[in-house]
Amino acid sequence: MSPKPRSGGRVLVDQLLIHGVDMAFCVPGESYLEVLDALHDSRTIRLINARHEAGAANMAEAYGKLTGKPGICMVTRGPGATHASVGVHTAMQDSTPMILLVGQVGRDMMDREAFQEIDYRQMFGSVVKWAAQIDDASRIPEYMARAFHTATSGRPGPVVLALPEDMLTDVVTVRDAEPYRVAKPAPTHSDLLRVQAALAKAQRPLVIIGGPGWQDEAGAAIQAFAEANDLPVAASFRRMDAIAPDSRVYVGDLGTSGPPELVKRAKEADLLLVIGARLGEMTTQGYTVLESPEPKQTLIHIHADPDELGRVYRPDVGVVADANAFALATAALKPLETRPWKAWTQAARADFEKSLVPNPYNGELDMGRAMRELATSRHVESYVVTVDAGNHTGWPMRFLPFKRPARLVGPTSGAMGYSVPAAVAASLVHPDRLVLGMIGDGGFMMSGLEIATAVQYGASPIILVFDNGIYGTIRMHQEREHPARVVGTDLKSPDFVGLAKSLGAHAEEVTRTEDFMPALERAIAARRTALLALKIDPEIITTRTTMTAIREAALKRQAAQAR
Repeated sequence: MSPKPRSGGRVLVDQLLIHGVDMAFCVPGESYLEVLDALHDSRTIRLINARHEAGAANMAEAYGKLTGKPGICMVTRGPGATHASVGVHTAMQDSTPMILLVGQVGRDMMDREAFQEIDYRQMFGSVVKWAAQIDDASRIPEYMARAFHTATSGRPGPVVLALPEDMLTDVVTVRDAEPYRVAKPAPTHSDLLRVQAALAKAQRPLVIIGGPGWQDEAGAAIQAFAEANDLPVAASFRRMDAIAPDSRVYVGDLGTSGPPELVKRAKEADLLLVIGARLGEMTTQGYTVLESPEPKQTLIHIHADPDELGRVYRPDVGVVADANAFALATAALKPLETRPWKAWTQAARADFEKSLVPNPYNGELDMGRAMRELATSRHVESYVVTVDAGNHTGWPMRFLPFKRPARLVGPTSGAMGYSVPAAVAASLVHPDRLVLGMIGDGGFMMSGLEIATAVQYGASPIILVFDNGIYGTIRMHQEREHPARVVGTDLKSPDFVGLAKSLGAHAEEVTRTEDFMPALERAIAARRTALLALKIDPEIITTRTTMTAIREAALKRQAAQAR
């Protein structure tokens, strides 16, 4: 059939439908009214309008993490795009497929610094896989097809497309593109044999799994491979849901909340098998676990992006392969006959199990004990936990299990304000699951009004606000580097319960450990958006130490240096 004449806005929405988009997130703007109008007639795309562009972008990024499909975000020009940039940066650092569509000034106004004009190719060029502007409506199918392919191929990531508003009103006759197909590299049989040969020479190996898009069956496959060979498996920063935590070979996360002994073991290992992870700053503990560019450990690095192999560390065996494809392919390998590292693995597992015991605390609300109560409840079987940036994340990341289909969704970019919008998106994607959004009081004040978005669309996330009255992570660094010289890190928070209720949510305050689970059960029973304000002692700055201990150690160090 010959295509019919359509506006650019209609053509664009038709491409979204062809490429399987079922949900999109936005803050509306006059610069892309033609797209919004076309969406009015498209009942299969659920459009969620957020309260802030950063919230919309974070929702789209979380959608991409949870589904493996590009999260779609639409914002207006200028301030709308700059607000959304935080979510784009997260998508890049977290390797999340995402497409940001930005309304743009008309083509006849370009290069005059028109109202809210920005060149988005320059603005986003260093933090996306591809940034472009569609100046010809007849090329919309081409640009959109490339956007979907780019966002999902190799190492996934974000794409930004600018849409001049007059281009969207142009009427064109153009054929649609075909649905995109994800292209993922797979290992060859010789690749597998090289990996196996290197493993056979090891005495103290460590497997590190991470990166984006782990599928349930692939996680199970790499777990079976590791168990068959008694290989210890650590997760990279905030990727703890790739392998079951109750596996006898899982030894914790090599990030901020795993056993302290694990970092030492990673440095002492004679072989690292890295599957899917980028070996970034957080996983490598500030690039100290390995030496650059020639690690002293034998390094086997499996990654979908060839540019990542050797980017910081030269691998002895580099394999260009998707982590899922590699994990599934390991089923073809027979277990190694000799495994001299069995005691090494058992010791690392013992360290992990020991780390699950909370440190003693006699205060009113012990979040370690509270998280362990949650960890042993029925709710952990398929829940989704979103986390923010900050020290409060130590409690869920250290003490909660993430066994598929349970999911952990958090920004490896360390962006504050992520957890609430991510929890909203998670609840919309998985309305049948319990979604817990964990966030500090500082982060909540950046994005907490997205509770109103959850209420509007019938989502039911439960937001847990860790309220200690400070920017905890920065205060910790302050006391460590400049002890007893506090400035700029105190917070005066509102009545979180009253605020949440005013937005239409169920809300309670929790001040005692024994009240945590009953309050959580009531929030679950409410079957709507809910908030629990957890009153946390600021002295308990991490899961393992106190503010006083950090300050006293810093003062002692300063005194020693002065002598």
